[in-house]
Order: sequence, then C-alpha cells, then structure tokens
Amino acid sequence: MAKQMHDTPMLDQLESGPWPSFVTGLKRLAKENDIMVDLLGQLEESYETKKGYWKGGTVGVIGYGGGVIPRFTELKNEDGTPKFPAAAEFHTLRIMPPPGMHYDTKTIRKFCDIWEKYGSGLIAFHGQSGDIMFQGCSTDNVQPAFDELNEMGFDMGGAGPAVRTGMSCVGAARCEQSCVDEGRTMRMLVNNALDDMHRPALPYKMKYKVSGCPNDCMNAIQRADVAIIGTWRDDMKVDQEEVKKYVADMGRKKMIDNVITRCPTQALSLNDDDTLAVDNKSCVRCMHCINVMTKALSPGDDKGITVLCGGKRTLKIGDLMGTVIVPFHKLDTDEDYEWLEELATEILDFFAENALEHERTGEMIERIGLVNFLEGIGLEVDPNMIERPRMNPYIRTDGWDEEAAKWAERQA
Repeated sequence: MAKQMHDTPMLDQLESGPWPSFVTGLKRLAKENDIMVDLLGQLEESYETKKGYWKGGTVGVIGYGGGVIPRFTELKNEDGTPKFPAAAEFHTLRIMPPPGMHYDTKTIRKFCDIWEKYGSGLIAFHGQSGDIMFQGCSTDNVQPAFDELNEMGFDMGGAGPAVRTGMSCVGAARCEQSCVDEGRTMRMLVNNALDDMHRPALPYKMKYKVSGCPNDCMNAIQRADVAIIGTWRDDMKVDQEEVKKYVADMGRKKMIDNVITRCPTQALSLNDDDTLAVDNKSCVRCMHCINVMTKALSPGDDKGITVLCGGKRTLKIGDLMGTVIVPFHKLDTDEDYEWLEELATEILDFFAENALEHERTGEMIERIGLVNFLEGIGLEVDPNMIERPRMNPYIRTDGWDEEAAKWAERQA
C-alpha cells in the first residue's frame, strides 16, 4: 500500500466531466506507488499557483548522450528538502518502438513489470516522436531500468539536438493502401543515423517519418524534417462494378455531394451509366475518393515514394509543411534503398554544417533558399516540384528553349 494521498480538489474537478480523465489513471497507479502519490501532490500545487516546478539537468546511461529526459523538483521545504520527496526526481526514458509499432501482449506485460519495478508504472504509447515513454524514475534507477529494456532488444530513442526516433505507419502489415515497405524504410533511415541519435551533436533536432500512402497517417509532411510518402504515378485503379454498387447504395446525389464535388482538382465525374470517369493527370493523390470507396478505387500499380523536406511545428517562423524535393522514385530494389540512404545522409550532413543553432531544416531552407539547398544535397530542380507556374507576365524568357533542352537531355 502506498503512502497516504494528498488532498487534490483541483485535480478532482478534472474527473467530474463526461470524458475519461488522466487524473483517474494517475490515482489508480498511486494506490500502489509512492512516486505517483507525490506527483499528484506536486501537480495539484502547480494547478493552484499556475506555475510549473520542474527543472532539467543531466541524467543518462552508459555509452549514450541522450534519450533520458531529466526532471528535478523545485518545490522545497524551508530546510531545502523536497516537499514531495518520492517524486523529487521524475525522469523519463525514451525507448524506440518497432517499425509500425507492433507488439505482442507478452512484450507489453514485461514493459509494465520492469517499470513497476524501477519507476512509477506510468508508460505512454507513444510520444510525439514515436517513442515509448517510460515516465517517472529516480536517477539511481535509470541505468538498471534501461539495462532490462535493452536485454529485451529495445534501444534508447533520441532527445535533444539529435536525430529523433523515426516513425512509420502500420502500412502493408494491415493497410491495403500501402505503396511502400514502410518498416524497412524507417529502420534503414534510423540505423543509418544511429550515432547522431544517441550522441546529440546537431544544431537542433532532425526527424524522419514514413507514411505508406498519401493519407500520411504519421503526419510526416507536417512534422518531419525528412518525410517519405508512398505514392503511385500511373492511373488509379477503378472497379466500375463496385462504383455502381456504391452509387446504388448511396444514391447519385450523395455520391456527387460527398465524392465527386469534393475532389480538389475536379478530376472525377459520374457518367450517365453510373460509372466513374477519372482525369488521372489532374489527380493530386488527396485520397478522399479512395477512402470513401475502398472497394471500388485503389492506388495504381507503379508505386514508389515522394520525398519532402522541412516540415515542422511552430517555434522560429511558424508552422511549415514539407517541400517536395523528389517528386517520385521507385523503392523496389536494394539499389533504390541505397539511393535513399545516401540522400538522407546528404540532407543530415548539410543540415549539420549549415543550420543555425535551434534552427530546424525547414527554417534553414527558408533562410538560404530552396535552390541552394537542392544544390547542396546534389539534387536537380524538377518541374514537378512546382506547385503552380508564375503568373507574373513581366518576366524574361531568354534561354527558355536551351533550358528546356537541358532538362529533356537529363531525363533521357
């Protein structure tokens, strides 16, 4: 039985609504764990004073420079002792998940046993970088906890100015829209940059994410410095008999209102015989029609990847979406994967040498210009990267024919 609970009237209020509350979970753990009892006490005081009382520090495991998030309490008694001693140290271990985040129940139960033994029992599947977050541990228990997790075959994830833990969607293991081997791609990217993950030495963080189709369930385009998106370049596959069944079931009006008119490029139209006409050259792979009519529509057969750079959240210059740097590339052979590994290495090296402190890849590209970035990593400018042509009529087109001939020659 754990120590007596602190009074937490403000936290109790968070359990009064109709939705599940994280407070209920913390209280359940607190029945058998002193760390969680004192964590709730400190959290209650933070709610009362509207201040946070955690400070950082330096905590790690042998051979690694990152992966542990240190947290020490600043709430002290008059004699300098921690006000909530059981939670005076509340460190987090970031542990890398398997690609696609597949687990069996035996593995998860063992995770729970280890963290009940060494920590608070609080585990998050998964943090925003994809890590398994083992939250709430004293300094003395960090190393033995990691040792047991490592014996299971799991490694420390990334933290600080380093390559962060990669994420890939469940992909081909369970999703019929998959256009690429997500697990192999993610594991290859992470293994290639493992030293930069475990020993932070970059200007700021760098993230790889892999989504197997343009649905981008990993939010790679919005969140990753290097986003790998599975796609296709031939025609979308259409089963016209299944289309007719959807029309019969939904009705023509609902089909037009919810599928046809919602195509962002008006690439779809419904024929008089209830078959679907697709202008594939106008399709931008938004996936809406495929998601609605999964039995009738599916990705094409000529599959590969699109590579984007520069996605990030707020900080210096606001949110950025990834910019296309490789419109399409096959990812079938070992040579294809070697090409992607080399490209990822070039991007990482260029970022390490040219980014400013606390600057993400997207911010670096904004500062130096996309053309300089592409030149630095050895990529040619591709017309397919352009979202729309220039509409300013006052431009010179001297040398247009020569440049077009150079492009055709490169493509040949």
